[in-house]
Amino acid sequence: MTDDPATPADRVVIERSFDAPVTLVWAMWTEPELFAAWYGPDGAAIPVVDFDVRVGGRRRVCMEMQTPNGAMRMWFQGEHTIVEPHRLLGYTEQMTDDAGTPTHGDLTEVRVELDEADGRTRMTMTHFGIPEGSPGEAGWTMALDKLAAELSRA
Repeated sequence: MTDDPATPADRVVIERSFDAPVTLVWAMWTEPELFAAWYGPDGAAIPVVDFDVRVGGRRRVCMEMQTPNGAMRMWFQGEHTIVEPHRLLGYTEQMTDDAGTPTHGDLTEVRVELDEADGRTRMTMTHFGIPEGSPGEAGWTMALDKLAAELSRA
């Protein structure tokens, strides 16, 4: 999926600049306890993060949201496709049940590009397979706002 044939409307691209070193931004994406602190839209809890950050390494994330009918858990599983420390991270993901069986939606890919200059990090996050203007884009915007807040406290 890294040679993406999708049109620009089939992807969400978000760029951010952080007043933080690239090593810390990389850690926020690759260390489970740091990832769990910011991932997901407002109101989401991340009770499970299991990463094997190497090409071919699996990843498993559980997002929990409170609804009027109680807690709802969403599982995302995939594998790392690109791991170039402090520069480029790529992974696939798909919604699954807790056993890893796909539930709905297609396999998508997230790519995170990092560049550092003068102690600041520029990040470009692209989620291939998620349409512009979708709830997925809104979720990423909220999550990356939370990432910025976590980095400002570090």
